[in-house]
Amino acid sequence: MVLFFALVCVALAIAGATAFVIFWPLALVHLRDRQPDMLAALSSPRLIHPVTLWWLLDGGYRSAKDRNLDGLATPARVSLATILIGLFTAGILWLWSVVLP
Repeated sequence: MVLFFALVCVALAIAGATAFVIFWPLALVHLRDRQPDMLAALSSPRLIHPVTLWWLLDGGYRSAKDRNLDGLATPARVSLATILIGLFTAGILWLWSVVLP
């Protein structure tokens, strides 16, 4: 039963990845077109870079006070958090199933 819930958490992470693939590139394109100074402030504005992802999780996009950017970056932030939480929880459940037979 524990492994079933671990698999459900992996499915949750996959759903988060699907939303992340949709919203994060759109947010970066919006940054490129409307907020080039904020994009330049990022050390590496690539799709998947630890600094950029931490900036997203931290909510650094809110300093622009751009409602359109908030509308794109907030779902990307929620989906990134869903990915991380889902994988972390699946890992904990898997460890639980291995340690406690």
